[in-house]
Amino acid sequence: MSDLQMTDVVPLVPRARTGVGHVAPLLPLEVSGLRLDVGGAALLDGVDLTLAPGGCTVIMGPNGAGKSILLKLLHGLLAPSSGSVSWNALPATQATARQALVFQKPVLLRRSVAANMDFVLKARGADRGRRDALLEDVGLAHKARQPARLLSGGEAQRLALARALATDPEVLFLDEPTASLDPASVLVIERIVGEACARGTRIVFVTHDIGQARRIADEVVFLHRGRVAEHSRATDFFPEPRSQAARDYLAGKIIV
Repeated sequence: MSDLQMTDVVPLVPRARTGVGHVAPLLPLEVSGLRLDVGGAALLDGVDLTLAPGGCTVIMGPNGAGKSILLKLLHGLLAPSSGSVSWNALPATQATARQALVFQKPVLLRRSVAANMDFVLKARGADRGRRDALLEDVGLAHKARQPARLLSGGEAQRLALARALATDPEVLFLDEPTASLDPASVLVIERIVGEACARGTRIVFVTHDIGQARRIADEVVFLHRGRVAEHSRATDFFPEPRSQAARDYLAGKIIV
């Protein structure tokens, strides 16, 4: 995705949705004054954010900056204390079904690899004939009959990603999906995500890995202390970040 920088291409047009009647695309996303208080502490405080159609947004920042919380708020899994999340005029809770979220630690059903895929496809009323192609794409076709719980960490994450893509999401959230994976698995995940992005799925990807962010990001949202310290194109952010917190982070310094 790094060769599809926002300065160089026209934003990708989201794929046409299936079904009866016209369905407006989810993008753009407008976030205004987003705040989440827990136990008297503000975990996110006054987040304003706009995401346009097309590309990959990487969310970075130190531990405790609010990255995973922001994903859950955008996906409608958490309700904010104040502020709003609007997906092309739809509230987050009404947009969830047209999105998918892959967590750092995949949760797999106690079934075979193929049955994990069948469950999602059936639940969404999708063509179950797509299963084999999806498993082939993530390199798991040869393990279709194997119990999913016996997969390695990298294989399990690839299955989780295949299940997410089986829902044909307009927006795909990924919360550090390659943390603790071996380099080969990391590259496979990045390839799969890159191909989904090229097909028009909007990617929002949380990572601590600066090298990974450089490889996949079209734009970067840098969080610090629950606020957006910087939001810029990747081609601007990495060579010359504007905020001191981001400069220190990229330099490998510990920031709090």
